[in-house]
Amino acid sequence: MREYNFGEIEKKWQEEWKNQNLFKTENKVEGKENYYVLEMLPYPSGKLHVGHARNYTIGDVIARYKRMKGLNVLHPMGWDSFGLPAENAAIQNGAHPAIWTKSNIENMNRQLKMMGLSYDWDREIASYTPEYYKWNQWIFKKMYEKGLVYKKKSTVNWCPDCQTVLANEQVEDGMCWRHSKTPVIQKDLEQWFFKITEYADELLQGHKELKEGWPDKVLTMQKNWIGKSYGTEVNLKIIETGENLPVFTTRVETLYGVTYAVIAPEHPLVDEILKVNPSIKSSVFEMKNTDMIERTAEGKEKTGIATGWHVINPVNGEEIPLWIGDYVLMNYGTGAVMAVPTHDERDFAFAKKYNLPLKVVINPIDKKTKEEIVIIPSEMANAFVGTGVMTNSDKFNGISSKEALTKIAEYVEEKGYGERTVKYRLKDWGVSRQRYWGTPIPALYCEKCGIVMENDENLPVKLPTDVEFSGNGNPLETSESFKHAVCPKCGGEARRDTDTMDTFVDSSWYFLRYCDPKNTDLPFAKDIVDGWAPVDQYIGGIEHAVMHLLYSRFFHKVLRDMGLLSSNEPFKRLLTQGMVLGPSYYSNAENRFLYPEDVEIKGAQAFLKTTGEEVQVKVEKMSKSKNNGVDPEIMINKYGADTTRLFIMFAAPPERELEWNENGLAGAARFLNKVWRLVLENKEYLEDKKSIDYSKLTKEDKALVRKLHQTIKKVTESIEADYHFNTSIAATMELLNEMQDFRANILGTEKETTESKKIFREAMINVVIMLSPFTPHFCDELWEEMGNAGKLFTIAWPIYIEELTIADEVEIAVQVNGKLRGTLEVDRSIPKDEIEKMALEIENVKKFIEMKEVMKVIVVPGKIVNIVVK
Repeated sequence: MREYNFGEIEKKWQEEWKNQNLFKTENKVEGKENYYVLEMLPYPSGKLHVGHARNYTIGDVIARYKRMKGLNVLHPMGWDSFGLPAENAAIQNGAHPAIWTKSNIENMNRQLKMMGLSYDWDREIASYTPEYYKWNQWIFKKMYEKGLVYKKKSTVNWCPDCQTVLANEQVEDGMCWRHSKTPVIQKDLEQWFFKITEYADELLQGHKELKEGWPDKVLTMQKNWIGKSYGTEVNLKIIETGENLPVFTTRVETLYGVTYAVIAPEHPLVDEILKVNPSIKSSVFEMKNTDMIERTAEGKEKTGIATGWHVINPVNGEEIPLWIGDYVLMNYGTGAVMAVPTHDERDFAFAKKYNLPLKVVINPIDKKTKEEIVIIPSEMANAFVGTGVMTNSDKFNGISSKEALTKIAEYVEEKGYGERTVKYRLKDWGVSRQRYWGTPIPALYCEKCGIVMENDENLPVKLPTDVEFSGNGNPLETSESFKHAVCPKCGGEARRDTDTMDTFVDSSWYFLRYCDPKNTDLPFAKDIVDGWAPVDQYIGGIEHAVMHLLYSRFFHKVLRDMGLLSSNEPFKRLLTQGMVLGPSYYSNAENRFLYPEDVEIKGAQAFLKTTGEEVQVKVEKMSKSKNNGVDPEIMINKYGADTTRLFIMFAAPPERELEWNENGLAGAARFLNKVWRLVLENKEYLEDKKSIDYSKLTKEDKALVRKLHQTIKKVTESIEADYHFNTSIAATMELLNEMQDFRANILGTEKETTESKKIFREAMINVVIMLSPFTPHFCDELWEEMGNAGKLFTIAWPIYIEELTIADEVEIAVQVNGKLRGTLEVDRSIPKDEIEKMALEIENVKKFIEMKEVMKVIVVPGKIVNIVVK
């Protein structure tokens, strides 16, 4: 018997699949339903990591399974290939971003093919190609025409290292998401925006459609990010200018308790204040450049500065001071708040710190006596944020605060002091980036015509090659050929916009381009996309919940409203795979993370080989910075792609964390070798291809048939219900163990029958079929060894027969007065009266009922017999 040589086998089948173009998908196949499975678009960093391997293997198992279930499966791959790393590489190495990107794509493409992934490579896309980004520009233009794109001056997050704008979602703990040690600062710039707020309510309503297929956690994150609030916008009059300062509140019932007002350091009014009071400029600058998350974090000490200006509360005419405070943000409400320190924790902390006045307007009610408890402001240790009875609120005194919420809102509207409204935390999506390696914005500036979009026939506006990558500023500004252009309206001189688009634009609609990737007239044809969209199963990290996933939903709805597609949502089902964890080793003495090869493991402890120092060991998310990443190519070369795939799928359910363990890989390799030997050593049993005669089965034959059909059922249901592939693999392993016992104890003995051989053959065939989505090269090789034609990718998935999953005979417990006294093994079809007779005839039972009166015999068919005696 030849050995299982994974290197030789995997190379052979990858060539075979490629030569046959086995994974090519037609947009429509007669008699087959379309099914679209997709993993999130990867950035071509140059090398796959284990997280990639897990994500893509999950998708591949689903794609192969669905194909075997008779569906027409679309499973494409491409590259999210614009972005800062390529530009940084150009600055550091002098290599053009396109060359660096192309090289990385080629290497990662090679690695993906090593894994045996069933991608239709004819549909491959790369967002850095003009053929793709032309349509980014075309969509941008159409959105501009519909009023969904606009330009305005805005305070933005600016990364000094990237020299570019960051979206709020790209700022993590006050640092750039790509430079974890670079503080983000605030900067005022003219920026292009997508009007995502226009779709805020529909994005929330759409969660109803996604509820069955998306994780609750993702929907909750999006809901909180969109942040819909019902409240009242009240106008406070600024004494120094006579203008109104709108403030938004969800608790207008506390309006009479306002003792000061606060504006965000980014508020437009701040510039006017600084002209009059420049002494507070440094304090304002410091507040503006504090991390947004830190500014609003619970327990964080609030910082502010008095402006010297005042506003008037319209309901009582009181003059109150105006402050600038870091706990107020421009991205929520109006960027200004009315502060009621007695009834808001943040306002209370701020007022206590700066000795600002307190005024109680709601008193609690004693739950027992139902009487009002009067709060003394000077004795307050915390704000009272509950409900109660109104006080110090003029004509609203004495009514409940719940009632006052409506009545004071009505009063504010009646008097013209403000109006009830709905606000969203979500702000419009700033898409301008001051860098080269992205989609050029197709806008021009003409002295005569103003802002003009490039004509369709001139798209794509291509990236120029005469640029300098110095690391300072936007490289596009250095290209004279790019900047100077002709106005598409009047034919006069015009200047091109040198900003490029946020790379999230590329990934907001790429899944639609896969459906029709060669289209040169439109981004995609409506009839083709409607045949595939929405994506049936999407797979990727939960970290994209409020960036990519929210932006994609927005884009999908916009494209629908343009008449380009029919569906409301881009992704029907979403699977967010868990992180891959690995051991990290940290040396306190050397203040760095160590490489595994620098460490000696002794039991549960680890020591630095060179010095013997005991080092810290933690199981953490794999990352380059912690030197605990694993290159899947190394594992593939050592164990094979199929073993790697099998371990990844067996080690944990897809949504859970996976702890990387090379011992697990060795275990997966042993299992495959066991399957290999079982098939190759028993090829003689594959010769008889006649149907099984189930009427001639022995007890042992029936047991294996039952286990086989139970396994098919378990594997199928585990995949269909929740993609718990680990359960599917475990069930197949159990079946293999029973097959080995059957081979040892039945086949080749006097118990062997003609049907025994057929059953064993059927079990071997089905084991190979059920393992094929997980270990495709391995199984195609065994399939061929078994004398079968075709590839398992095109073979039908096995079907279980429910009756065959149930045993003909069942063991029944026999009790006397509730105590077990014997058992019966009976056919399921035996009637109750026969079971009763048989139970009374058991020798041990007779002993316990002798000389006693049998009051009754309770028979529960298939389960239990209880004999009640006196």
